[in-house]
Amino acid sequence: MKNSIGRLISILHRKSQVYINYALSEFNITSAEYSFLLCLYRKDGKTQEELSSFLDIDKSATTRAIKSLEEKGYVTKHKDDDDKRFNRIYLTDKAKENQDNIKKQIFHWSEFLMEDVSEEDAAILFNVLESMTNKLDKTNLKKLGDDI
Repeated sequence: MKNSIGRLISILHRKSQVYINYALSEFNITSAEYSFLLCLYRKDGKTQEELSSFLDIDKSATTRAIKSLEEKGYVTKHKDDDDKRFNRIYLTDKAKENQDNIKKQIFHWSEFLMEDVSEEDAAILFNVLESMTNKLDKTNLKKLGDDI
């Protein structure tokens, strides 16, 4: 079991959360929230549904994270002009002012993790993880569990 890829991914995820919670504590942003900001930094004004889909996070977790970021002054929520059923999420001035420092902390972690990994190995790692993710996207996970 010591060579389990799931175990290693789980360890990486947990340690990443610890780092992000510490590194972004000065901004009062948690590991459950930062990915939404990074997504909005790429393209502001996404709907909650678009954020959930892109980040592969369930809608209730997205709602909680957006509500928290809104309370902290990082985002605002507005009804979509064309379809009032959808909320569009926009960055506030506070989020924009802190963008460089927030991204710097996140990218520092990525650079730290990859500093001893060759470009070739990094490309292989990325391709393998992407392949695994794509396979999961096409799989009915509940049925997979029932097939055991």
